[in-house]
Amino acid sequence: MSSTIFTPFTGEQLMPKEEKLEVLKKGKKFSIGIPKETCLNEKRICITPDAVQVLVEQGHDIIIESGAGIPSYFSDLQFSEAGAQISSDAKEVYGQDLVLKINPPTDEEMDYLKPNAYLVSALQINLRDKEYFKKLAEKKVNAIAFEFIMDEYHQLSLIRLIGEIAGATSILYASELLSKSNGLMLGGITGVRPTEVVILGAGIVGEIATKAAIGLGASVKVFDNSLSKLRRLHTIIDSRVPTSIIDPKELRKSLRRADVVIGALPRLNVPPIVTEEMVKLMKKGSVIIDLTIDYGKCIETTEITTHEDPVIIKHDILHCGLPNMTSRMPRTTTKAISNFFLSYLLNYDEEGGFENVLLKRNEMKQSLYMYKGRHTKKVICDKFDLTYHDINLLIF
Repeated sequence: MSSTIFTPFTGEQLMPKEEKLEVLKKGKKFSIGIPKETCLNEKRICITPDAVQVLVEQGHDIIIESGAGIPSYFSDLQFSEAGAQISSDAKEVYGQDLVLKINPPTDEEMDYLKPNAYLVSALQINLRDKEYFKKLAEKKVNAIAFEFIMDEYHQLSLIRLIGEIAGATSILYASELLSKSNGLMLGGITGVRPTEVVILGAGIVGEIATKAAIGLGASVKVFDNSLSKLRRLHTIIDSRVPTSIIDPKELRKSLRRADVVIGALPRLNVPPIVTEEMVKLMKKGSVIIDLTIDYGKCIETTEITTHEDPVIIKHDILHCGLPNMTSRMPRTTTKAISNFFLSYLLNYDEEGGFENVLLKRNEMKQSLYMYKGRHTKKVICDKFDLTYHDINLLIF
């Protein structure tokens, strides 16, 4: 019997060799486009001149559309002195490796995107239609939504950041509307009954709104179906506010006494919590602000409004449905968003760019709702009847 073993390899090929490991290119540079916002009277921008200076010093090219920062009180000169290139050509700005903007691109703006580019913006899913996703898919881009950006602790860090501002802003704006509608001050004065505020949702938006309302001296009640969130809120505010699960009878009773209702509980693909019949029972001149209007409204009678015409009146109740409430405080919001994106971009820069991070970090994969033209977010595919692709099967 022969002891010869057949092998298709030569002796030289079978000799042990050193292993070749992937070496990440640290500090991969890319160009970033910051276009002017054209929708919903948007005043925010994703980056400040200070952040531009840091990114330019890291070797990145920043192209900003002329006038993009003016609504946030940042001039073209400030951006230029920080090292950005100012362009009056929107096509040039959208033609960069990474496009950072607040609102999703319009049909015309989508035509300017180049294949395999990264688009980072809010999604505002309730304001989108199926055609938006189909056209974006035709461009074969990689799209990341603010609503899905997750950190290493699996928290929606950017949504939390914007939510903090939205919660405080909603109470300040409600105070302004209430004084105009029926002359009430949102607060407690000696010998005068405090105004009643009902907050739907005990998440970060509800938490900050509760703190702001308490700070002004209002009487607050919070509703949520999550006992753990209610317990957490109860602990944070030192048990100063009554809380309740969403029991229709209890909610109806509270709404009848309420002067202000803040909606902070997204209801995507599910019915609103507050029905039209409940709204009809509220006091005349009361104020409703629905902060979830762009991601599934929680109050049936609210509609999307604009900064030019922010309020509609139904059943003698003031309704505000601004999808970009924080745009009322554009400079503060811009600074907060810019701080986030500066650390976001510098971290990914150190790891060799977006592609390497997608391979290594699962939370980054979950931030994508489109990868090279394929729809990768199931909640979007279910809502708009699109073909779903598991991101883990596309990137591994």
